Amino acid sequence: MRTPWEIEHEFGPREALDDYRSFFLVGIGGASMSALALMLKDRGLAVCGSDSTASPVTAELMAAGIPVRIGHDGEGIKRGDAVILTDAIDLKTSPEVRRARELGCGLFRRSQLLGWLLKDRRIVAITGTHGKTTTTGLVSFALIEAGLDPLCVEGANLPQWGGPVREGEGEWAVIEACEAYNSLRDFDPEVVLLTNLELDHEDFYAEGWPQLERTMLAFVNRARVLVYCGEDAGAVRIAEKATCRTVPYQADSVELPELAILGATNRLNATGAFLAAIETGAEPEDLKRGLAQFTGAERRLQLIHDGEITVIDDYAHHPSEIIASIGALRTKYPGRRLVVVFQPHLYSRTAAHLADFATSLGLADLVVLTDIYPAREAPIPGVSSARIAEQLKGPCRYVPNRHLLPIEVARLAKPGDVVVGMGAGTISEFPTAFIAEVARSARKQTKVAVIYGGDSAEREVSILSGNAVCDALKQAGFGAFLVDVTEVLISKGDLSGFVGPNRPDVVFLAVHGTHAEDGAIQGLLELLHIPYTGSGIQSSALAMDKERAKMILSAHGLPVPRGWLVRSGDELPSLGAGKFIVKPNAQGSTVGVTFVNDSVELPGAVDRALQYDSAVLIEELIEGVEISVPVVGNRALPPVEILPTSGSYDFEAKYTPGATEEICPARLTPDVLAKAQEYAVRAHRALGCTGATRTDMIVREGEPVILEVNTLPGMTGTSLLPNSARVAGIEFPSLCAWMVNDALARAGFGVAQGVDA
Repeated sequence: MRTPWEIEHEFGPREALDDYRSFFLVGIGGASMSALALMLKDRGLAVCGSDSTASPVTAELMAAGIPVRIGHDGEGIKRGDAVILTDAIDLKTSPEVRRARELGCGLFRRSQLLGWLLKDRRIVAITGTHGKTTTTGLVSFALIEAGLDPLCVEGANLPQWGGPVREGEGEWAVIEACEAYNSLRDFDPEVVLLTNLELDHEDFYAEGWPQLERTMLAFVNRARVLVYCGEDAGAVRIAEKATCRTVPYQADSVELPELAILGATNRLNATGAFLAAIETGAEPEDLKRGLAQFTGAERRLQLIHDGEITVIDDYAHHPSEIIASIGALRTKYPGRRLVVVFQPHLYSRTAAHLADFATSLGLADLVVLTDIYPAREAPIPGVSSARIAEQLKGPCRYVPNRHLLPIEVARLAKPGDVVVGMGAGTISEFPTAFIAEVARSARKQTKVAVIYGGDSAEREVSILSGNAVCDALKQAGFGAFLVDVTEVLISKGDLSGFVGPNRPDVVFLAVHGTHAEDGAIQGLLELLHIPYTGSGIQSSALAMDKERAKMILSAHGLPVPRGWLVRSGDELPSLGAGKFIVKPNAQGSTVGVTFVNDSVELPGAVDRALQYDSAVLIEELIEGVEISVPVVGNRALPPVEILPTSGSYDFEAKYTPGATEEICPARLTPDVLAKAQEYAVRAHRALGCTGATRTDMIVREGEPVILEVNTLPGMTGTSLLPNSARVAGIEFPSLCAWMVNDALARAGFGVAQGVDA
């Protein structure tokens, strides 16, 4: 924000600009600053500047021969430059301001530069709290049609001009004069049009209305005539104290032609525009024809898309403006559901108008709120969009991060809706992103990223799983492709393929081991808001922690082996005679596993397991029939009996073709098979698992004992889950398709299109 003290003491006088022939504009990519840059260049003056980010505007400036530095670092400023600042630039922290002072360059406000550029023109200035941009466009088009060839400077781009400025050779200039931060002081108007006036920008007008009134009166009293809205109390109060000639107007003051822009408010603005334009001496009928030709400014109820869902972009950011915009849309689109997607602008404005925002937004059928655009302000404790949501009476959805708006609104929108992105901040990005999201959701083929590889000891196995799954999904009609997650995150550091409208619809997790089965990748996908197969973060982490999983399963009445958890440096438990199995506590089921037949082998087995994990689980070795029971959803598949030729089901036996005989269904009595399936489903539910899991057990004397639950079962040619599913009549492509559809359904997206679930 700009303070009154800064305005008085930190900037040079406007007339000092007469001594400069080169200009450096800080924030040159903004609509108003880019316009000034082009105006300077057209007048043969040297101009360059800087902006925080590259944009189409900065690209256009560079194409026009105006150098632009991306990033604020103070470089590029030369001795003898006039350094021009927007009011958003903080004088205390700006590198450009620091560099300008080091070089002895003059500092000037954006409004000072515009006032200086217009010093030889007769000015019609449009001011007021609301409607300035549209009304400026109306006056401009009226004077153009009347043949006055004015220079016109808007506060936003006009599609009909392709920008915010129209260079004219006539004696008149039409400008938008904003009351914020007293930029009015830098203009010398002959005609002032005051559309309305109420207290806004409380961060600057800390004294309230008296301070705003002094600012406005100082401005209008420099003019020959003040044209003001007689229906607005604030404008009337200014007119009553003005010393210049005053001309009031109301909705029926002038008979006007039909306008191309929406709403009763804009018709009122057009009346004021006509009476202000008359003060130039132009012919009335010419002016009226010009008013009818104006189709609107960018982001002023701008139609972005008109189809099954109509999409509008609107700048309304004050309760009064919201009421006017919603009223205009109700008139234009009667009977249609109105969805307003609103981003509050400034903490100070939100704090001052919390109840009014709730009332005005409540005129919509559905409100989607996102967090406040702070602009130049620091957060104010207790001020949040959630406060508006709390006070809204009707349907409302609060989406704290604006980048998620296209996704959330695409879910909420229905055919026939009018969806309006509304606000003065970065909400301007919403309409096009929303349209892209709607188009994305309508595509016929579901896009599946098969994540494989990873950085665990089971990386090679994961590569086999990923390739098998990707091929199967392609057979099932999905648009599947492979992604090595480690390459993406560590080597390239590029997640661009997982954001925006080209992101995958769903991720199939074909990774195993640490940073996969433990919830790590699931956490990343949650942050990216992309559905994925398998269990969520918490259940994945619990199942991967073998000791903690056993505690939970035991608490649910399920039989588990006795065990002891040890860490590096711990004294080993005195176990006496017996057979044990030693394994890393949070690794895959066969990684780092040692079967111990004598306690003297225990230290070496623990040391081996510690190579893979910081904690080791020592369990009693349960001897019997080894089985694995897959669960798909809440349905247990046929148990698989495991017979390794070596006698031990270790990593080699599990993944080497032919090293293990797998018999499905297992050769157990029907009662034992049923009990094993029941235990597998109970274990799946006890850990909160979803999707497909596989529970490993040993059947000892007819009683299954649960060893562990795998939340991302292997999907290779020798894997247990696909083999069991095949016996149950589910071929591998159908199994993979079910897992994808399950992930989509759990995320609220329904079943993938074009795939038989």
